Amino acid sequence: MADVDRKALRRDYKETPRPAGVYRVRNTAQRRALVGSSPNLPGILNRHRFQLDDGSHTDKELQRDWRALGADAFSFDVLDELPPQDDADVDVGEELAVLLAMWRDKLAAVGETFYGRATKP
Repeated sequence: MADVDRKALRRDYKETPRPAGVYRVRNTAQRRALVGSSPNLPGILNRHRFQLDDGSHTDKELQRDWRALGADAFSFDVLDELPPQDDADVDVGEELAVLLAMWRDKLAAVGETFYGRATKP
């Protein structure tokens, strides 16, 4: 691939907005989940998977269950996405906090329990 093509691809990647929203790392065997929000959903889900595979996740209970049950007992889900914001005055963090609280309430109402605390952006 020519240098020009790589530069263009890199520029396009950096200019493409990442989807923001609420995600869940779910222990399907025990109906327990880590629920959080992020301005970069693909990035945060990749980070959680990497840390769990590496044995370095900050949530020790989640890490312990990952080791005991294996990766197949977990799912990585996007629960909700915010539409891309053209307005620079919109506080994405505030919108994510509201969306996260809503999802935690919804999931708790159907009997899901949580690891640690809610993860904020």
